[in-house]
Amino acid sequence: MGFTLKNIDWAEIWKGTQDTLTMLGFSTLFTVVIGLPLGILLFLTSRGQLLENRAFYSISSFVVNVLRSVPFIILMILLIPVTKMLVGTSLGVKGSIPPLVIGAAPFFARLVETSLREVDRGVIEAAQSMGASNWQIIRSVLLPESRSGLIAGITITTVSLVSYTAMSGVIGGGGLGDLAIRYGYQRFQTDVMVVTVCILLVLVQILQMVGDRLVIKFSRK
Repeated sequence: MGFTLKNIDWAEIWKGTQDTLTMLGFSTLFTVVIGLPLGILLFLTSRGQLLENRAFYSISSFVVNVLRSVPFIILMILLIPVTKMLVGTSLGVKGSIPPLVIGAAPFFARLVETSLREVDRGVIEAAQSMGASNWQIIRSVLLPESRSGLIAGITITTVSLVSYTAMSGVIGGGGLGDLAIRYGYQRFQTDVMVVTVCILLVLVQILQMVGDRLVIKFSRK
């Protein structure tokens, strides 16, 4: 018997896609807003940098490593009380965004730190010798010089968030992951599972392609 799409409710698939894009958009935005300054702080307070502070770096680095090491599905369950406190619910699109951000921000912060470490030390020292303040060095040297690496980091993080949004369906997070769990897994409707997976694959490919093009465009030659 051939493969059919008899169980597909395209209106529900479209709603799930919209929910996934909403979760992805907001979680990516907040991840960058939180992860970028955290990554900059990690870099600046590390050994030999402008604001070297071993105590702060050790503590923040430990917290980042702990949050990165906890599997996302477990992190979502652990954060249910925090999510309810922040947004009033742990279900649906709204309830998925806090754990998505908390799970992805440390990962992105570490990518930011790595990108900043690739900036030529001589450029930073030249800016210091001309009397530039720490803020001026961050704004006019570190961020522009690491721009392509930061864009690549955002791309990697966004692609990872696509899989996170799918996993959020396990605890009723909504979106395509929720459809795949409720229909594809629990009701054995393979066609629903295949369609949701295909949409997620297309989304990942588009994000990666756009990210790669932006990296090439903004790379310093």
